[in-house]
Amino acid sequence: CKLKVNVIIIILFFTHLLHNFLFSTQHRSFCHMTDLLFTEKDLVSSLKDYIRAEESKLEWADRLDVLSAAATQDPEGFLGHPVNAFKLMKRLNTEWGELESLVLTDMSDGFISNLTIKRQHFPNDDDQTGAAKALMRLLDTYQLDTNTISTGALPGSSSSQRSALTVDDCYDLGKVAYSEADYYHTELWMVQALRQLDEGEASNAVDAVTILDYLSYSVYQQGALERALAFTRRLLALDPTHLRAKGNLKYFEYQLDKQKADEEGGGRQRSETRGRPADYLPERKKYEQLCRGEGLRMTPRRQSRLFCRYHDNNRHPKYVIGPVKQEDEWDRPRIVRYHDIVSDAEIEKVKELAKPKLRRATISNPVTGVLETAHYRISKSAWLGAFEHPVVDRINQRVQDVTGLDVTTAEELQVANYGVGGQYEPHFDFGRKDEPDAFEELGTGNRIATWLLYMSDVQAGGATVFTDVGAAIWPKKGTAVFWFNLFPSGEGDYRTRHAACPVLVGNKWVSNKWIHERGQEFRRRCDLHEGTD
Repeated sequence: CKLKVNVIIIILFFTHLLHNFLFSTQHRSFCHMTDLLFTEKDLVSSLKDYIRAEESKLEWADRLDVLSAAATQDPEGFLGHPVNAFKLMKRLNTEWGELESLVLTDMSDGFISNLTIKRQHFPNDDDQTGAAKALMRLLDTYQLDTNTISTGALPGSSSSQRSALTVDDCYDLGKVAYSEADYYHTELWMVQALRQLDEGEASNAVDAVTILDYLSYSVYQQGALERALAFTRRLLALDPTHLRAKGNLKYFEYQLDKQKADEEGGGRQRSETRGRPADYLPERKKYEQLCRGEGLRMTPRRQSRLFCRYHDNNRHPKYVIGPVKQEDEWDRPRIVRYHDIVSDAEIEKVKELAKPKLRRATISNPVTGVLETAHYRISKSAWLGAFEHPVVDRINQRVQDVTGLDVTTAEELQVANYGVGGQYEPHFDFGRKDEPDAFEELGTGNRIATWLLYMSDVQAGGATVFTDVGAAIWPKKGTAVFWFNLFPSGEGDYRTRHAACPVLVGNKWVSNKWIHERGQEFRRRCDLHEGTD
């Protein structure tokens, strides 16, 4: 077969245009990533048709065809595993560029046009970096090791979902950490890449010398001189002419001799700084413990006061005969869960309405009050008004009937879908006195209560945790949890500080109904004493 130059130019142009994509992968919702699977499958089909016509090699296309065919049989199950999601981002961002060495000059117009249409939806470098950071976030939060992630054997995952990381994948993860000056994760992933090389796995893009070069520097930056020296010596054993390693060897030996001399002279030994990055604060530790199902526990005496009951909201006409099932999740603050509160059909309709509207979720800046995106809220959300479909109106009315609060002044139903490693770190739903009034333009007062509806089960991770009190609420499809953000006096209840844990395996859909103060004057009467339930 004849390789032609004009197709290479076309593919280079296609690769360049990838950088025009609007959102980073880190913030891609699960349902939007599902579309990428079918995009890749369509491109593989077009490519194979063209290559067949030229009687060229099909090995590359066949490999991706088998993978994409299996993935699109169960896209939710496939993308529910974060390793699969990362590898999809990497393939579309980098491996499709390798077409430069496969395509021919007289490429059919069909493939060119198909490629032109599809390329605008491809991920870019930011997408791939976001997926890499998500894997590191999962590693930290759930105290996993790199080998567990690399083999795909994540807790809660099925064998059909699992996919392994290659040496090149691990190396790329290490490079992402290195570019962020995150030497802790650089070391972890470079060690994993080196381990897989030592075990005989082949690599197309990296060798042991390159990995050892990154390793020696990253462990040196963490203060581990002896390990940095050991990695450098191993590097020089493989490549005695490596100039940087030769210089580092002399420098590390000098620093180590100096350190030992200081110790012998009674000086202080330089402490190593290896470990989690500097943003690892006490609250984050507690948050991650709760996400893993660890941390604070309620005393048996308090636990004995929690009950399940049938709830009719003071004999509400709709629920006298068919009351809803209510379960106490926590006592202080009181958090309750309502079971079987929506049907599967209603959930699917809400998701269908929300998908076209999903956009990167925002938060209110505590200093300026302006809505903006934030690295600690990683999801996509959409707002649905009651006028858009009867099912939304029914859910709003159900919230009012069950809680007894007026929802006419509430915010629209917010639907959120969490992508790879999606999370929302500890925050308050209500506006605090020292912040600009984020709800001033609404004219409905502060957020008095939160209704959180789980619209999917999650295989692993994804809990809602309350970091101040130690409560952990696990997703269960068709249930809703409810709590008051304000005391009856109108003061904020700081015990309601909560977070959404990263999704380890699975697909998380939720919807929120934030209920405001206006309209509740006679439904939840004011209390003159601050801080009382």
